[in-house]
Amino acid sequence: MKLVYQPQDKPKFGQMIVFALQQVLAILAATIAVPMIISGTYDVGEVAMSPAAALFGAGVGTLVYVLFTKGRSPVFLGSSFAFLGSMAAAFGGALSVAGGFLGIIIGAAMAALAYVVIAIIVKFAGAQWVNKLMPAQVIGPTVSIIGLSLAGNAVGDLQTADAGGNVYIAIICGLVTLAVVCLCSVFGKKMGKLIPFIIGIAAGYALAAIFTVIGNAANIDALKVIDFSIFSGMSIFAVPEFSFLKAIKGFADINGTYILSLAAAYVPVALVVFAEHIADHKNISSIIEKDLLEDPGLHRTLLGDGVGSFAGAIFGGCPNTTYGESIACVAITGNASVATIICTAIICILISFFGPFVTLLDSIPACVMGGVCIALYGFIAVSGLKMVQKVDLEDNRNLFVVSTILICGIGGLSLHFGAITVTEIATALILGILVNIMLHAGSKKA
Repeated sequence: MKLVYQPQDKPKFGQMIVFALQQVLAILAATIAVPMIISGTYDVGEVAMSPAAALFGAGVGTLVYVLFTKGRSPVFLGSSFAFLGSMAAAFGGALSVAGGFLGIIIGAAMAALAYVVIAIIVKFAGAQWVNKLMPAQVIGPTVSIIGLSLAGNAVGDLQTADAGGNVYIAIICGLVTLAVVCLCSVFGKKMGKLIPFIIGIAAGYALAAIFTVIGNAANIDALKVIDFSIFSGMSIFAVPEFSFLKAIKGFADINGTYILSLAAAYVPVALVVFAEHIADHKNISSIIEKDLLEDPGLHRTLLGDGVGSFAGAIFGGCPNTTYGESIACVAITGNASVATIICTAIICILISFFGPFVTLLDSIPACVMGGVCIALYGFIAVSGLKMVQKVDLEDNRNLFVVSTILICGIGGLSLHFGAITVTEIATALILGILVNIMLHAGSKKA
């Protein structure tokens, strides 16, 4: 899609607020899911991580990223699923809850340091080696599996009614959402084409609300989609439970063995996420038709990602990463304005204090978000396939590289070494690189 707003463009203030809210909707579910998963693992009360704090941390991390990249890269940073195992290890190995919260901050600092070291190497060695190591036949299918690996999540959400309603009612709400998003994106005029996700979610939410109201009035459980009970006891204003506040009392529980275990849990994952960092920036580069690895430079995107991730973890506990959902939103709407990304980060920071808005967003049923995610994740997959179009697949060397990545990635081949998990995306990418090197050894054209 042709860009309506280039990275340097600034939409009118009112429009930018609406565009930013759309980005918030795109990244919300995944960003707050990580602390909720950790809280579910280690249960409630003082161990619970705060989704509002994670949202605040994502906003702070994104602003740091924008600063390091000189406002040239329209990328949002949100909670990283890749570090779930690392965070679990930090809590599992801590002597106390406070020590666990301190541990996830120290671990995030170690991961950030790994990024800084790589950035320094790139600064002096240049980024051309990345293009040689990860040509189109490697990076294209890797971008595709970033989207395809999330397909199950989108379909699962599509079939989920939060209030326990019938699966087919949930699917209807999700498909209506998807249909409205598609129609607005293709046939919409001006603003309609720029905010298809907001319009789609509003339509899906309205339909789900109608079903739920009828279900409550007629006592028909099958029609209940939205769980309105989450609005009860809602506070208007509340300060998020920041991780650093819970970590202050944990210094007495930190010892050398625990520090080494944190390094083993976080640093290798940072190296794995580096591969996903490259894939995401290659993807957004193809969308804005400007190589971000050259300008502002891979060393700057790495520093922004690493330091931004650490800054986010101080507040929310979750290391951040570049978000494919945000990139897909940029591509589908044609709005690559960095000013919009900055506005999105600021809104995330502000709404983390405002209970009603966070609760309203949290009340959006999974089936409605599932309809949106079909479009978002699908677009990521198609973006990778577009990169593969440039590859000569009549050449078996390229064919085997693409095949290896797609099958291993879609098949879910991941590796586990204690608390360290090499995700299916990273595993497929590493195998693809090795196969590409093996088959193109001695060839002038890799």
